[in-house]
Amino acid sequence: MSQTVDPQIAAPPAVEAAPEQSTPRSAGTGRLESVDALRGFNMFWIIGGADLFAAIAKAVNVGWLNAISDNLTEHVEWVGFHFHDMIFPLFLFIIGVTTPFAFARRLEKGATRADLVRHVLKRTLVLFALGLVYGGVLKLPGFENVRIMGVLQRLGLASGCAALIYLFCNRRGQIIAAVSLLLAYWAAMCWLPVPGVPLGTFTEEGNFANYLDRVIFFPGQIYKPYGDPEGVFSTIPAIVTALLGIFAGLWLRSPKTPKEKVRGLVIAGLLGIAAGYAWSPWFPVIKKIWTSSYVLVAGGWSALLLALFYWIIDVRGWKRWAYFFAVIGLNPITIYLGQKFIDFGKIANFFVGGVLQFTGVLTPILLAAAVLAVKWLFLRFLYKQRIYLRV
Repeated sequence: MSQTVDPQIAAPPAVEAAPEQSTPRSAGTGRLESVDALRGFNMFWIIGGADLFAAIAKAVNVGWLNAISDNLTEHVEWVGFHFHDMIFPLFLFIIGVTTPFAFARRLEKGATRADLVRHVLKRTLVLFALGLVYGGVLKLPGFENVRIMGVLQRLGLASGCAALIYLFCNRRGQIIAAVSLLLAYWAAMCWLPVPGVPLGTFTEEGNFANYLDRVIFFPGQIYKPYGDPEGVFSTIPAIVTALLGIFAGLWLRSPKTPKEKVRGLVIAGLLGIAAGYAWSPWFPVIKKIWTSSYVLVAGGWSALLLALFYWIIDVRGWKRWAYFFAVIGLNPITIYLGQKFIDFGKIANFFVGGVLQFTGVLTPILLAAAVLAVKWLFLRFLYKQRIYLRV
């Protein structure tokens, strides 16, 4: 019996297999190198870019540079939005962008929808397991101090749920799902009770998402005393972040001209930011509980960055500068986990520690640059050897 496949999912792909997550290609033969570069640009801030910029700002100690540094390298305490607050959602958004391309390629090779579901479930479980390892699950015995939720766990759960929505819903259904999840999360956060706290409280200790973490986890299993910033309940709106990336990926796969694609991403990005801030008086922009308004603001900025990288790299063809970021972007999970288990600072100090004794106020800057360089050279070696951690 032949299998019926949704035309939206089975549309002819133009993709190339890529490490860790398939990276789209343009409608012709050119690879969408912008996706690799954007992923690498995002990871750059995690693997040392933020530390380097903060060290420079501290050494110069000029008011405006310190303000920029705070925005680039620090999360807001609670309500508000910094550039640093979009690093995580941007990575999840990019996973969403690659999903239509990756699925189309698998379907082209003969995979069924059931095969895609199994792939999604496997990837979700692997990411969740890696997150548990990162959180200390191997420190036996007992799990009272193992962080159950975390960055990789949220990546797996949110991207997995978004991928299943994409597989089983048409475009209208996907949009309805995204809107419904954002509204339902808002309603739940407003109306689900927290003992001793008025309904609709969005303080760190009084909101429902953090309260639920405190109820279901041991204190040592959550990242913060009041609740986990990657907690259980706040993963629900993160699904929409991945769905927004899927919408962007579908837009890039469309037969529109490159200029139309850039224009569409820019318009969508601006509308997302505007809608998020318009919603914020009733549901504040808060990363640590992934509020619905935060989803829209972060998604809007993610779309604008994707438009910028796509226009510069794939439309204008200015690609050489992107190599530095592409090397990082092709092995993001590798370096994220590697930082946990490899002492890159010690390696860097082995090579430059002697020189740094004579560099005075420049020492923090040069040390941060050296650590970043060691990490990048490690990734470049893997890139040259075509060694990738596939998830």
